[in-house]
Amino acid sequence: MKLPVMTRRSPAPAGGLADSPTQLLITELQSLGLRLVDPSAGAASRKGGAGPSDHKAITVDGRTVMVPVHTGQSARSPFLAYAPGADGFGVLERDGVPVGRISFPPQPRFYGLQTFDGVPYWKIAVLHGADVLATTVLQTCIRYQNRATTCQFCAIGQSLAAGRTVARKTPQQLAEVARAAVLLDGVKHMVMTTGTPNTTDRGARVLCESAFEVKGAVALPIQGQCEPPDDPAWFRRMRDAGIDTLGMHLEAVEPEVRARIMPGKATVSVEAYFDAFGEAVGVFGRGQVSTYILAGLGDSADAILRACERLVGLGVYPFVVPFVPISGTPLADHPAPPADFMRPLLRELGGMLRAANLSSKDSKAGCGKCGACSSLSAYEENDGAASCG
Repeated sequence: MKLPVMTRRSPAPAGGLADSPTQLLITELQSLGLRLVDPSAGAASRKGGAGPSDHKAITVDGRTVMVPVHTGQSARSPFLAYAPGADGFGVLERDGVPVGRISFPPQPRFYGLQTFDGVPYWKIAVLHGADVLATTVLQTCIRYQNRATTCQFCAIGQSLAAGRTVARKTPQQLAEVARAAVLLDGVKHMVMTTGTPNTTDRGARVLCESAFEVKGAVALPIQGQCEPPDDPAWFRRMRDAGIDTLGMHLEAVEPEVRARIMPGKATVSVEAYFDAFGEAVGVFGRGQVSTYILAGLGDSADAILRACERLVGLGVYPFVVPFVPISGTPLADHPAPPADFMRPLLRELGGMLRAANLSSKDSKAGCGKCGACSSLSAYEENDGAASCG
């Protein structure tokens, strides 16, 4: 589908700031994907399953980012990465012309271990980016059981069906793996997400139990992620259990897009999310609550920016990322948003965040702090952009 263009805001105002080479390169890589001469280089990528998936972690200009490598679009990408040489770097080409050097975070050492009850650690939690431990505590979801209600981009059941994970990670398993990931691989923070159970807490209870056990084993900042619980008292309970930051993900912002793309989740209205954001910021603090917005599902850039203005005003960090189609989902063939759509969107959002003094670097844990699934952090910092015009 053709994405709406920016209407209220010009992509590059005269006398303003042009995108830096790093901003341009990362944004294009995440839109177009990457072909690999040696797919085995660095930490293993994942195809299918709970997201982020169909990506590979690469380091560009000192930033570790997730770049699509298993999508149909990436197979046709003009970008090609060669295997790392003796110095640990590989050449990155675009249309046969070298445009830089990249490296790959190594396979984590904790992947080679298993729990006391015999489950491989990589089935309990995985490495995201360069230093983030991520897990889906409940690998089942009431939305996913019926394609009439499931989020059309979601593949939470694929990993389970393929035997690459377990349906419920126990708090003890998570604590064991988290401690090893910190000691062996220098993991800096952890993301705990969950499928939505058929309970009014929407997964907050299992996050509390898990975070409490992990914090008893290792001092690791944790982000919990769930749908807004019916009772806002769960926000304080999660914080008291050891969850440092909270993610409640809108994914899409326009009601008609939400109803089409995630019909079950859309029954929780945008206004209900904003009510929950206000309650959560009062508990976790400004900049310690975030939401994930997938650009490219049909929302206009203006609609995304209007939602972001409102979120920033509440003290919520809006992590806007380009949609990446995941194999085996109804949206597997849906195109990723072009870089020309993402650049002006992220440029304006970066300026909005700077003006509000709301920085991903100030977040204690989570997707926004990691930043690997978007080039937003480069725009947020302005990344040395030069004057144009």
